[in-house]
Amino acid sequence: MNPTDVSNPEYFHKVVDCQYACPAHTPVPEYIRLIAQQRYTDAYMINWESNVFPGVLGRTCDRPCEPACRRGRIDEEPVAICRLKRVAADNKDSIADRLPQIPEQKNGKRIACVGGGPASLTVARDLMPLGYSIDIYDNQRAAGGMMRSQIPSFRLPETVLNEEVNFILDMGVTTFLETEVTSMASILEKNYDAVFVGTGAPKGKLLNLPGLDEAGSAVYIGIQWLANVAFGHTEHVGKKVIVLGGGNTAMDCCRTAKRLGGEDVRVVVRSPYADMKASPWEKEDAQHEGIPIFDNHTPKEFVVEDGKLKGMLFEKVEAVYDENGKRSLVPTGEDWVFMEADVVLMAIGQENAFPWVERDLGIDFDQWDMPKLDKVSFQSTRPNVFFGGDAAFGPENVITAVAQGHQAAVSIDLFCQGKDLHVRPDPHTNLVSTKMGVHEWNYDNAVEIDDRYVVPLVDLDKALSDRKVEVELGFDRETGFKEAERCLNCDVQTVFDETRCIECDACVDICPTDCITFTANEDDESVLRSKLTGPSHNLATDLYVSAELPTARVMVKDENICLHCGLCAERCPTTAWDMQKYFYSVSKAGQAA
Repeated sequence: MNPTDVSNPEYFHKVVDCQYACPAHTPVPEYIRLIAQQRYTDAYMINWESNVFPGVLGRTCDRPCEPACRRGRIDEEPVAICRLKRVAADNKDSIADRLPQIPEQKNGKRIACVGGGPASLTVARDLMPLGYSIDIYDNQRAAGGMMRSQIPSFRLPETVLNEEVNFILDMGVTTFLETEVTSMASILEKNYDAVFVGTGAPKGKLLNLPGLDEAGSAVYIGIQWLANVAFGHTEHVGKKVIVLGGGNTAMDCCRTAKRLGGEDVRVVVRSPYADMKASPWEKEDAQHEGIPIFDNHTPKEFVVEDGKLKGMLFEKVEAVYDENGKRSLVPTGEDWVFMEADVVLMAIGQENAFPWVERDLGIDFDQWDMPKLDKVSFQSTRPNVFFGGDAAFGPENVITAVAQGHQAAVSIDLFCQGKDLHVRPDPHTNLVSTKMGVHEWNYDNAVEIDDRYVVPLVDLDKALSDRKVEVELGFDRETGFKEAERCLNCDVQTVFDETRCIECDACVDICPTDCITFTANEDDESVLRSKLTGPSHNLATDLYVSAELPTARVMVKDENICLHCGLCAERCPTTAWDMQKYFYSVSKAGQAA
């Protein structure tokens, strides 16, 4: 194999598994170290630069970083990365003096953002400091998009959301709230230099089952029902509630229904429990509140008597998987199951809806009525119109919307300057040695078994009595410190200099995971992996391969099982190994290409 190109900024980035897995590439180990040092405001600003909504995401993020966390390869549970983000948000000081300065003299470019959710707000956050004038149009009474309408207050207090939304709006963004945009042409007629569409996926799905029309107002689309609750239009629900669907929206619906007076609230899903799309912790939270989940039940019919919904009929199924892992739901042949219900909430998926975009404007749509976009720039087939968030490629999550907002802002900035949208700014990266003394590093490198700490919850009776009472209390400072200490500092990289290596194999002897091997090189990576001292089964993680050494061997390190403990660098007599902190920040609008 060729020597690893460690000058490629993406190489060491990929080794920081948590940061690499985050759509916005938040420097996770960096802000966790700052939390351990009680530098909460600094930790918050590291987050704010990349994910924009640390207080929101510290409560509601889908946590793609945590399954990637290297701590999960030592203990059963990863570092509580998401909840540590909240520690920074809850304990920060004022950040007013740290926010970007907004130029008094504008650059003359006007941008419209249709939709006031996380993607549009991110675009505004990135472009306002560059002198752009931003107008946001949204049909809700306050900006925030799905963060406001679809995430219940018991998970995300309105005060937290308002604070972080207002950090952006207070930059001088002009808002047109409670304004339904019914025509893209009407927006384009205002002669904006660019238009960003961040309208989310606002159309909920309905199952057109027998009895639906007769059931009438007893059946609701989940996301619309949640929005009605959020804005105070719905304050009560029937005593017997069925929630159809197995995603996070279904979990929010059932937990909200419980707080609005539902006594018998149950979730019914077609798939097996393990296949549900809801995050594991979302399912656990619902069950903790006494909400049962009935899996392997396919809805078949609404039962209506004398014009009133009585319940639903379900067919029991079992999952059968073929040799390719494709699932089929096969009826068991048992009698259909009847479940009583006064209300049915359908949370079976969301779709994009663009009836307001005229089809003669040069914005092309595909066979699924989704906009045709450049996947790098998020530019549509009409050059001055860009999409992002759920409106771009379908429903995802807040952190993905933020990541796409950042990249759309880069594209809009380049477009307004008449530059090539594919010549993107490079990420900001650097490598800095962490050596302080012969046996001392400027980071904590002790590796020991340490179980994940549990986030405390408010008393259950109190939680269920008021939908605005936040359920999770968050870590206090002491527990936050302990959880932060579980981080293995994966951004402190083991960097090898073959010109200094004398091939004494001391690093091999001391490595606790057998991740280092000196061996003859191979053209075939699979053959080279088979020769390593330790097992190398994770093909998704790179091998670090050095240039050829004097003995014609090469150093090969399996990045998958390295713990970044620094023992190799401590033991090396020639400093061929060094522990170097790697910082990676994604490109932003306004950076030089």
